[in-house]
Amino acid sequence: MSPSNLCIIYYDTSFASSDRLFIYFLFANSVLNLHYLPMAQLTDELIPTRTTLLERLKDWQDDSSWRDFFDIYWKLIYGVAIKGGLTKEEAQDVVQETMLTVAKQMPNFKYDGKAGSFKSWLLNTTRWRITDQFRKREALAVSHSSSDDADIGTRTADKMIDPASQDMNALWEAEWERNLLEAAIMKVKRRLDPQKYQIFDFSVNKEWPPEKIAAAFSIPIAQVYLAKHRATAMIKEEVEKMNAETN
Repeated sequence: MSPSNLCIIYYDTSFASSDRLFIYFLFANSVLNLHYLPMAQLTDELIPTRTTLLERLKDWQDDSSWRDFFDIYWKLIYGVAIKGGLTKEEAQDVVQETMLTVAKQMPNFKYDGKAGSFKSWLLNTTRWRITDQFRKREALAVSHSSSDDADIGTRTADKMIDPASQDMNALWEAEWERNLLEAAIMKVKRRLDPQKYQIFDFSVNKEWPPEKIAAAFSIPIAQVYLAKHRATAMIKEEVEKMNAETN
């Protein structure tokens, strides 16, 4: 993709497509690379020596790993920001700023379980970015204050979750588990034969009885159970893998 195309997508911050936002992030990442990481610093210490996702993220040129990271976490950050009381536009900014913070920190990132998990660090980073958005909103409200605006602001504040509260921690935990499951399902979907994934989808999500699925695909009922079992096992494996790489 040419730089001009990247610039066009850079100014379009719509979340209609995660691919579009990811391309925006890569563009911003390349800017960071230009300004924050001189070529002389691209030494062997930045080349991942372990296979974990976090280690691979030390290499800003590893687009595949950044794609995996973005696919796993953008919905988590966005969902927490929305449920925390932000608008769609504010939540988009939280995702972008959080991802850029991760990009700047990763080259020097060293995992230390005693100091806390990456999961907790990402929560705190997201929490700070959400707080930034609330501060921007408050500053804007002060500059355009009126009695009607104050009433609207009060009603809006009632729907917010304090980023520093335990409620935010509980929301993060719930969204974390849901998001990892969704990301695992999407990864497995890309790997599975389309028919086998459809069988899993009809069985688990649409709750079709095995007999109906077998008839729809003209296969024995045993194959329905087998396809569901294999897909479920693959999803469980992906969830455990992603948890192991970030906890």
